[in-house]
Amino acid sequence: MEFASDGGRLAKGGDVTLFYEDRPVGRGRVEATQPMVFSADETTDIGYESGTTVTPDYSARTSRFTGKIHWVRIDLGDDSHSHTIDPEEKLRVAMARQ
Repeated sequence: MEFASDGGRLAKGGDVTLFYEDRPVGRGRVEATQPMVFSADETTDIGYESGTTVTPDYSARTSRFTGKIHWVRIDLGDDSHSHTIDPEEKLRVAMARQ
């Protein structure tokens, strides 16, 4: 999966491309990302979803992955740092959380 961030400010979205054996097999859009704060009761589940599901198409009870993953490649690539947070944005977030 490749995520191409819109960059600039917190919670910006981006375009997502899903690859299979180095070939793009799907594309989509993430309109916003999670900025800095995560729920304390959500977890990073692997193979199933124990909390809130990503989509209403399935439930936590029916989300078990039964396939087999043969390999995973992580390529961080070059980072332009366009997603970094400038001081004014940090202040805006801090003030919004007051």
